[in-house]
Amino acid sequence: MRILFAAALGLAATTAPAFAQDVAPAPVDTPPSSDPRGDFHILGVGAAILPNYEGSDDYGVSPVPAAIGQVSGFRYLLAGNRFSVDLIRDGYGPSWDIQAGPIGVINFNRTSRDAIDDPQVALLDEVGTAIEIGAYVGIGKTGVLTSDYDRLSATISYRRDVAGAHDSAIIAPTVNYTTPLNTKTLVGLFGTAEFVERGYGETYFSVTPAESARTGLPIFNAGGGFKNWGLGAIGMRSLTGDLTGGLQMVGGVVYRRLSGDYADSPVTRVGSANQWLGAIGLAYSF
Repeated sequence: MRILFAAALGLAATTAPAFAQDVAPAPVDTPPSSDPRGDFHILGVGAAILPNYEGSDDYGVSPVPAAIGQVSGFRYLLAGNRFSVDLIRDGYGPSWDIQAGPIGVINFNRTSRDAIDDPQVALLDEVGTAIEIGAYVGIGKTGVLTSDYDRLSATISYRRDVAGAHDSAIIAPTVNYTTPLNTKTLVGLFGTAEFVERGYGETYFSVTPAESARTGLPIFNAGGGFKNWGLGAIGMRSLTGDLTGGLQMVGGVVYRRLSGDYADSPVTRVGSANQWLGAIGLAYSF
């Protein structure tokens, strides 16, 4: 849940290199001053407002570091607790491209009672840190509706906890759309969902008899299946330079809705199935 700020950078990173080709065109007899296939980096830091735990209606503020870029044609995304690499080099300009590569997430959900305000949920067993490793594939199209530089993409990821915290898998499809409004402003929309195995539900949403006696929450057994869907919006505005370089302000908001066992769980009922996430920060691209 800490990737909102970096998601804005990630969506921008897929648009800015192509957009750079027409920001400052050179004379036809002069070599271009920058190679859209060359290396680039966007480094950022922001503050995010996040639920105390998945299903909470109490919120806290957390720092969110982020880094997006490309090295030798391979794109990477570091988003707080998430890292991925696109191992397929693609072209630029109006075109289709394929994405595929590894992804890793460190899941801190309910790893510390001190971070939970609800007194009943704070008495539940602490959960170990989950290290979720997997891969993703996707397809994208640049030059869709508004210009040669807007972009529509769809990805699906699979990751599995290898640290033994919930010892199960998560599948997450995502659809993104971004468009530059001018040389300084970019906006985007995205939708996502998550499907989880039984181990995830048992770990984060079930209440055992021992926990029920300790907390006063009813006994509950959560299974696997469709966990949540979400919609989000992001924006990026250059403060110096333009979208291809300089200092930028980045922000976004996401609404997520838990469903099924995950909405019905006592862990959620003392909180809320409606989850809001917001972030704002600064990024520097070069």
